[in-house]
Amino acid sequence: MERNVRLRAVCLAGPSDAGKTTLVEQLVPRLADSGRVGTIKSIHHDIEVDTPGTDTHRHRTAGAETVVGITPAMTFEVTTHGKDAPPAADGDALLASDDPEVQALSRTLERLARRGYDIVLVEGFSQSPLPTILVGDREPAAVGGPVVGRGDDAIDDLVDTIRSLEPLEC
Repeated sequence: MERNVRLRAVCLAGPSDAGKTTLVEQLVPRLADSGRVGTIKSIHHDIEVDTPGTDTHRHRTAGAETVVGITPAMTFEVTTHGKDAPPAADGDALLASDDPEVQALSRTLERLARRGYDIVLVEGFSQSPLPTILVGDREPAAVGGPVVGRGDDAIDDLVDTIRSLEPLEC
């Protein structure tokens, strides 16, 4: 019997260099006091996160869809499905959308929910229907979700807002 996982997720949306990452850095330790916190970062250009020539890079370039590296201190996962080609849904999507970027976000949120995360801060993905904290001069009409706060709100108020969000049913 699969348990009903409840996850709170919020987007932080704003222009480049508006302070989104700094706000994430301030929110994570406060939210982690009461549960598992994960973050998702939207990156608008391709980067190489796995050093060419390493064994894990060789596994991926040989054709593995997902490669997991486990070190003494960290575990990391590299999966070939990004925004351009998100993995197919197993059933109903958590976030209903025809947008491949939102579909990729939805699949990632579902994975984190299954892994037992309580809160996920999503930096970027401004067109998702998730509750959104506006950072910088972004206008409410420029985001896909309801605005629940602003980056210049008191940090304790933002923490309370995030903790009080309606959980997503996963």
